[in-house]
Amino acid sequence: MIDVGGTAGGVRLRPPRHRVARKAVLWWGCQAVSGVAVLLLALGGAAWWLPAVRQWLVIALIVCGVLGIGYVAVMPWLRYRVHRWETTDSAVYTAAGWLSREWRVAPMSRIQTVDTARGPLQRALGLSSVTVTTASAAGPLHIDGLERDVAAELAERLTRITQATPGDAT
Repeated sequence: MIDVGGTAGGVRLRPPRHRVARKAVLWWGCQAVSGVAVLLLALGGAAWWLPAVRQWLVIALIVCGVLGIGYVAVMPWLRYRVHRWETTDSAVYTAAGWLSREWRVAPMSRIQTVDTARGPLQRALGLSSVTVTTASAAGPLHIDGLERDVAAELAERLTRITQATPGDAT
């Protein structure tokens, strides 16, 4: 492990410990189904209205349909296996991405805001997302697919810790 800053109180780089809620698989699956459905409807509509290229559009529709089924079946489970999060008194750790993986560490002294969000499908499933905005060019950290109560407790804890942490978050 690497001790950032070289002090005993530095941020320790290590994989995050907590998984997101298992219901996140259903949430990601529903998002995937809606995306694939829009693509297939667009191709089907184009095939209907453009008879000159209908044959190619039907082939594209079939190929996209087969690939879309695989995407819907596999992607949510891969995301669930990879997405992790953890907070300590000194940092927020996240690991995300199913195709392109990202691992981020944000020291508490760099946190500027903590937000929670719940879309309609997330509300129906009892899930929330937490966004931790930092003084970083890489942008905010996103922790998606948390149980609603866990997200609320996390946002409260992060707010409490960052208020007590010295520094100007820049």
